[in-house]
Amino acid sequence: MREGAEVRSAWAALEAHHREIEGLHLRELFARDPNRFAELSVEACGIFMDFSKGRLTRGTLDLLGRLADAVDLRGWVERMFAGHPVNGTEGRAALHVALRNRGSEPIVVQGQDVMPEVNEVLARMARLSEAVRHGDWKGYTGKAIRSVVNIGIGGSDLGPAMVATALAAYGRPDLTGHFVSNLDGTDLAETLARVDPETTLFVIESKTFTTQETLTNARSARAWLVSRLGDERAVARHFVAVSTSAERVREFGIDLENMFGFWDWVGGRYSVWSAIGLPVAILVGMDRFERLLAGAHAMDEHFRTAPWTENLPAILGLLRVWYANLFGAPTHAVLPYDYALRLLPAYLQQLEMESNGKRVTRDGLPVTRPTSAVVWGAPGNNGQHAFYQLLHQGTRLVPADFIVAIEAQHELPGHQEGVLANALAQTEALMRGRSEEEARAELAAAGLAGEVLDAAVPHRVLPGNQPTTTLVYQRLTPEVLGALVALYEHEVFVQSVVWGINAFDQWGVELGKQLARVIQPELLPGAQVSGHDASTAGLIALVRRRRPLAR
Repeated sequence: MREGAEVRSAWAALEAHHREIEGLHLRELFARDPNRFAELSVEACGIFMDFSKGRLTRGTLDLLGRLADAVDLRGWVERMFAGHPVNGTEGRAALHVALRNRGSEPIVVQGQDVMPEVNEVLARMARLSEAVRHGDWKGYTGKAIRSVVNIGIGGSDLGPAMVATALAAYGRPDLTGHFVSNLDGTDLAETLARVDPETTLFVIESKTFTTQETLTNARSARAWLVSRLGDERAVARHFVAVSTSAERVREFGIDLENMFGFWDWVGGRYSVWSAIGLPVAILVGMDRFERLLAGAHAMDEHFRTAPWTENLPAILGLLRVWYANLFGAPTHAVLPYDYALRLLPAYLQQLEMESNGKRVTRDGLPVTRPTSAVVWGAPGNNGQHAFYQLLHQGTRLVPADFIVAIEAQHELPGHQEGVLANALAQTEALMRGRSEEEARAELAAAGLAGEVLDAAVPHRVLPGNQPTTTLVYQRLTPEVLGALVALYEHEVFVQSVVWGINAFDQWGVELGKQLARVIQPELLPGAQVSGHDASTAGLIALVRRRRPLAR
């Protein structure tokens, strides 16, 4: 995609502005503007976002809004919501917003309103989830379900696992969830060791019912169940499927009444709002799953209607562009100070990097600027004892999102005050740092002097000036979680529009899968090996020599 004059002008204005402020320390920016916090914070959908500790001014925000207009962000938002094929390489819509369209206003794809089908699937999810939760769904031996094992990978694992973990406080102690994704047999074996075949329901999540990792795990789980219960007919009472391939689901032994479909306009990493969320509905209840959808829908409407300078997803996405393209920040940290969100960084890794890890534009031309940052992170407090040293005294600029709950899902005396104090202190420390003069004064007050003092000072200096954005909510309810996840989905889309790339395909994941299908039979004794580089051929030979034959 070639940039037009308006886009080039918007970038040029941002670059000139960056040269003006890049040398300013955040301390100075706060000293200059006593109203900075009020001017550089917004709130919507139960989430308060403070970006005043960022390397920007109000003028930066205005210039980023100008860039958003120049790339026609509003037009792209409307095209996505209207069901246009914004996923150009696959000729598909990207309509995850339809899955949580609580008003059920018509959303048309190829001349057909998709909302009746969406609502029909939600109704079927409600019936099954409530049957399991109320004990009406019985296993083959007549016992109620007590364990739900989700088998999927990518968005069919990361989404439901993250949401179920985040909302575990809303679950029941007599109904446990497990999530299996890894092809390594250890993942499944350790899970099966914790569950009872008579009281376990498996949810197999694969759109085509051909995904290697998922189907290998599913077949092994099936074999385990049949061997324990002694009858193939048990499969129909212990397996349900989320798929679009009725023939393969039937061949597996699953009753088609217990198959839940979704659509090609639902991308994997955007699919937790669909029947992919079935394990969440079972574990926490369909009413809470619908509250999750309602929170996401509220954020959708905010994104669609709010001005850019008051729009949480737009601001968050444009700030990512600002730091990646103007400051050259190669990574972005996500630091939830809410233990319930411990899986969120892994979920956002797929959402961000699979969406925007692209090197060509929608038109197939090379991109002219770096695209997705490397997203990483860990729960707060834990991270402070691991990698925060790099944030404070390392040599790289690392923008970070701090996600903070005012109230924990489980309050214990003195705990949450400590969590909150640490979260706020870290954002202040990353902003302020500690100057040489301050370090010298502190060490002198502690009794150091002379050469000993001089030698100690450089090790105590923290440059600060690390930009952070703090997202604060009262308590992690289903509505807040829905809004938070939708916020990140939309900020990813904002970045993709600015860079002119397709956020909804993932061709880069295919080559490794294709080569794996070639290599797997070559690992068997006597198989012919050809067409590989010397390293890969050598590793195949090494594995064949050392792998036991009786497998």
